[in-house]
Amino acid sequence: MQVGVFVPINNNGWLISEAAPQYMPSFDLNKEIALKAEHYGLDFLLSMIKLRGFGGKTEFWEYGLESFTLMAGLAAVTERIKIFATCPTLVIPPAFAARMCNTIDSISHGRFGLNLITGWQPPEYTQMGIWPGDEHFRNRYAMLDEYARILRELWETGVSDFKGTYYQMEDCRVRPTPTGDMKIICAGSSDDGLAFSAKWADYAFCLGKGVNTPTAFAFNNARLAAATAKTGRDVSVFVLIMVIAAETDEAAMARWNAYNDGADLDAIAWLAEQGAKDTHNKDTNVRQLAAPEGAVNINMGTLVGSYESVARMLDEMAAVPNTGGVLLTFDDFVQGVEDFGARIQPLMRSRKAVTA
Repeated sequence: MQVGVFVPINNNGWLISEAAPQYMPSFDLNKEIALKAEHYGLDFLLSMIKLRGFGGKTEFWEYGLESFTLMAGLAAVTERIKIFATCPTLVIPPAFAARMCNTIDSISHGRFGLNLITGWQPPEYTQMGIWPGDEHFRNRYAMLDEYARILRELWETGVSDFKGTYYQMEDCRVRPTPTGDMKIICAGSSDDGLAFSAKWADYAFCLGKGVNTPTAFAFNNARLAAATAKTGRDVSVFVLIMVIAAETDEAAMARWNAYNDGADLDAIAWLAEQGAKDTHNKDTNVRQLAAPEGAVNINMGTLVGSYESVARMLDEMAAVPNTGGVLLTFDDFVQGVEDFGARIQPLMRSRKAVTA
């Protein structure tokens, strides 16, 4: 099973809590995390892109770096680990995105790939005057389909003449083409999102569910398998999960309870309000992200326990058919990656090849 780190490109990571570690994003912080992850043999780093936060007392995600430039920097200071940036497709035209990817491919010597997002929070885009209207909720994967087609054409041939509903290419040229095998990631869990992943993506990210219910995501694997049966492509599921680990189960659970007790309710309310704006897609992962009852860590699946307990639960996840890997977040990223590499990974059967 592959293991990646969802690096903290925005302030405070993924805990909307006054009791959680409070920190600003920086290149130096992410560099320290990246070098630790590479040292312990982890497989990849991924950064999101968020253009507006949720406010509240913690000013959650109100401070953020830009994904392509951050990952270009991390590509330059690492040697082996794979690097993924996230592209806000409403902001960056596909031909320009292709050229940015080709540049980081050159910096990383073929270790770069791209996560494509459609955009789901209107204030990220209305603040710049570029939100296409709420019809985007209905059309966004049709638009992304054209975007991915153009990317693939440019990466493979350096030329695109694609004519579609949303994009018009006229002898568009982007060269040199990448040296590496450019992988595409998509995190959409709606029917439209999974159909897109089955057609274009190499990896489909999904959210874990619940606390210490490691295999609760398995239904998404089955849904993706049904989608790939129609396209004949091999697409693996990577599960987004938070790890809160300590010497004992009790110590880890005490931290988790403290984070919940200190939840930033104003920021969570903003998240819930934004998540309800998409009335077209009832099965989107934004519904899970924004559910107020568990939003202290944006409702991602959470493994809370001793190093031994977390290792056991990660192995349970690895055993679910078509699970390619996990994308990890932590309450404290620097210590979390250190603890994963030194204390959790050596106990995992699914990571024996790394620790042998």
